[in-house]
This record gives sequence, structure tokens and C-alpha cells, in this order.
Amino acid sequence: MQMDKPLQGLRVIELGQLLAGPFAGCMLGYFGAEVIKIEPPGGDPIRNWREVKDGTSLWWRSLARNKKCISVDLKTQEGRDLVRQLLVTADIVIENFRPGVMENWGLDPESLRQDNPSLIYARISGYGQSGPYAKKPGFASACEGISGFRYLNGYPGEVPVRPNLSLGDSVSGLHAVIGIMMALRARDQKTDDEPAQGQVVDVALYESMFNLLEAVIPEYHGADIIRQPSGTTVTGIVPTNTYQCADGKHLVIGGNGDSIFTRLMQAIGRDDMATNQSYATNADRVLYEAEIDTVLKAWCANHTLADALTVLESHRVPCGPVYNAEDMMNDQHFNERGLFEQVEINGEPLKIPAILPKLDNTPGGTEWPGPELGSHTDEVLAGLGLDEKAIADLKASGVIADF
Repeated sequence: MQMDKPLQGLRVIELGQLLAGPFAGCMLGYFGAEVIKIEPPGGDPIRNWREVKDGTSLWWRSLARNKKCISVDLKTQEGRDLVRQLLVTADIVIENFRPGVMENWGLDPESLRQDNPSLIYARISGYGQSGPYAKKPGFASACEGISGFRYLNGYPGEVPVRPNLSLGDSVSGLHAVIGIMMALRARDQKTDDEPAQGQVVDVALYESMFNLLEAVIPEYHGADIIRQPSGTTVTGIVPTNTYQCADGKHLVIGGNGDSIFTRLMQAIGRDDMATNQSYATNADRVLYEAEIDTVLKAWCANHTLADALTVLESHRVPCGPVYNAEDMMNDQHFNERGLFEQVEINGEPLKIPAILPKLDNTPGGTEWPGPELGSHTDEVLAGLGLDEKAIADLKASGVIADF
């Protein structure tokens, strides 16, 4: 029998805008937390970013799913007082303002500790809450650069490139969720005679990307090697590359395990290379990377993608096509794994991606798509004990938006 979602009963106040904080809130809401999103009077900018349909971004419908949206003017004392009341009732707050803003508003961790000592306070910023860069503007693009991540992207001697995604924001959102889950675990481990204690989860965009650098730092410190960009390959691992097939489609081949390399060479009809001890280990193959890639490039150029996949998969060689959105949505495996969920927007269906990972007993799910601005204002404020007149007065004064 399916149980409740795993985060059922937790209340999250999301004060972040754009992507990092909202992505963390999206994940928590997907797995059952009540997420109350505080937006400024004009709404989160992502409501109007990228592809807009019927006045609202399609991205918003995915990113703001399962959230209760309330529009509050935090530049007013009355607005800050309302948010403070909500924070006193919360288990978790997520904010990604510039360091110091929440302190100026009296909504910082120290100010809230007396009223809500068990609050887990997740702070996402470009460079963290301390240090000489703390108050610098921290967009993902700049933070990916200083983190060391961008340096490794692209081709040697050329301008570093970025993926066509806000990767630093999404990775930081994941780090925030991980930190929140660890803080919840620590809070739950209290003994009966100890009060539940929250803590600050300090997530920096540049540090989240720094966390992905594998052996880059020890290689420099221990061997004075600065890893360089390597195009479609990975330095020191051979062969792993992307090749163009006869039909113009692209194929990724990962043949870097010793036994896998043997099977790969047998699959493409190069038994001579399969048995040649010059290619026996990865360290050996690194010395002959150009030669091996030339052989694989020529083989792929003479086979369609479908034919190449059939041959390589029959020899248990890790490989795969390079997909775009259309390819993914038409793939049987993606669909059988439930990677797409359908919501309804103004009477029309819209597919949005599921949120991973999968849990077999307590799975997450989309209850509703990203709502209109201020959709849950009355519900949320009534939950604080405000009556209809008090809510109407706040709307009349502009502290909360009236729609």
C-alpha cells in the first residue's frame, strides 16, 4: 500500500526567486512538503522567462508545481511582519537574496531563533554568507566561471563554453535539498529532553560547482597539473567520445574499461587492436588516444546510428544516442519510466518532467502546475488567523497583491 509522500507534514517558506531556491522548493514540494512561495508584487521573474504561453512561462508551470503562491511586498514593514508570522510556523525556509538583505529586514536566522529554534534556514547565494566575495552579485554564469567548472568546458585554445542550461543554479538547488535533509536528520536525532534545534544551511553557487571537480585539485597540488578543456573527451580516460554517424546523428561511446575496450574493438572488426598489448590498460590507451579515436570515427562514419547501436550493444559496449527534447519524449524507455507528467493549463494538456529520484514506497508527484500570482494568498493568511476584513485591508494598502 502506498504511504504518504516522505516530506508530508513539513512546511517550507520559499523566499527565493529565479532558479536555485525555487528548484530546491520544487523538489521538496514534489515529495510532499507544503511549500508556500512568497513572491514580490510583480511575481517571480521566471513567470515571464523563455517560452511564454497565455501570459505565463511554460517553465513556471513545471518549476512552481505544488506550491502555494502568495504575493507580499517585503519592502513594507507590514509585509515583513506577515512573513515573520509564517516563518514562525515553518520547518524550513529557503532564501536566495544577497547576503545581508534578510538581516536588514529582521528575518535572519538569529532574529528568528528565539521564536522558532527548530527552523532549518537554507541560504543560497553566489559566494556564501561569509568571505570577501559574499556581497558580490552571484549569478550562475559568473559563479560557474570562478568555480573552475567553465575552464574545463570547450576545446583547447578556444573560449570556454557553457551548456545551454543554468547548471550552477540547478546544482545549487540540489545541494540545498541535500543540506536540508541532513539538517532535518540532525534535528530529528535529538533526545526527549532536548529541544529540537535547527541550523543554517549555507549554499554557494560557486561552491556547488566546485564540488563537481573530481580530481582537479589533488592533481594540481600533488602533480602540478592543471587539467585543460578536452572538447568531447575526458582527459586521461580512453576511449570516451562522441562520433558522427553516416546519417548525421551522433553516438556517444564509453569503451574505457579494459574488457570493454576488447569487446569494442571486436565489435568494429579490429581484433588486431583487441589483442594488442599496447592498448591493454587505460594508461596504455591514453598514449594512443588519437589513433583509437581515428579508428572509431571512421567506423561510425560508415554506419547509421541505429546500425552502430545494434552492433555495439550486442557486444555489451556502453553507448547511446545524443537526444533532444523530441527524441526523449518519443522514447519508450523514458515513457515507461514515467519521466513525463501531464498537467492541464487553461483546459489544454502540458507535459512537464517528473522530479527524480524515484522512491518505491513513498513516491513524489505533481498535484498541480505552477499557479497564477497570488492564487493562495487568502488561504495562507487565513491559516495565520487573519479574517476577511484584515486580508481586505492588507490588499487595499498594497502590502499583499489583489488579483
